[in-house]
Amino acid sequence: MVGSRRFYLVTRNRSKYLEAVDAIAGYGVELEMLPMDKEELQSDDLSDIALHAARVAYYRAKKPVIVDDSGLFVKALNGFPGPYSSYVYKTIGIPGLLKLLEDSHDRSACFKTALAVIDPPLEEVYWGEVCGTIAVEPRGTGGFGFDPAFIPNGSSKTFAEMDRAEKNRYSHRARAFRAFAEAYSRRGKHNP
Repeated sequence: MVGSRRFYLVTRNRSKYLEAVDAIAGYGVELEMLPMDKEELQSDDLSDIALHAARVAYYRAKKPVIVDDSGLFVKALNGFPGPYSSYVYKTIGIPGLLKLLEDSHDRSACFKTALAVIDPPLEEVYWGEVCGTIAVEPRGTGGFGFDPAFIPNGSSKTFAEMDRAEKNRYSHRARAFRAFAEAYSRRGKHNP
């Protein structure tokens, strides 16, 4: 990884950035927010979407970049919205998702994150996943996206009812970032 220890998270979402910083604290990896739009590839595969966006971001920024693509996969909806979660959130939001599930007894779902890291010559994808259920109604004011509707297994709270530290104990994104930071640390590349 060319001896680098600073990576640039491509996002305009400060909450996402702060969650990532907390998730990798103590691993010897520095993270800086790179507020640029990410180029979205239309695909059913989160890793393809994240890698494409990371390649474009690296080409533009010429810095070691990290791009995540996450999705909410709802079992009763055959995995929908999955990689289209951002679009679904922007168009029908949480009320629309809950409407789709109003007659369903199975409210199980999983959040998944594909984290693409580009630091030439390496291009890698790390994964994080957390499963749980979709709440009957939104709860909480924290987080972002579908957080008010998702209750991770092992908790009675939605992500939006948790503070950042509690959310990171469960979070799919935090798991992906920790997988990256652990792999990076094992390689011994965290020394300047």
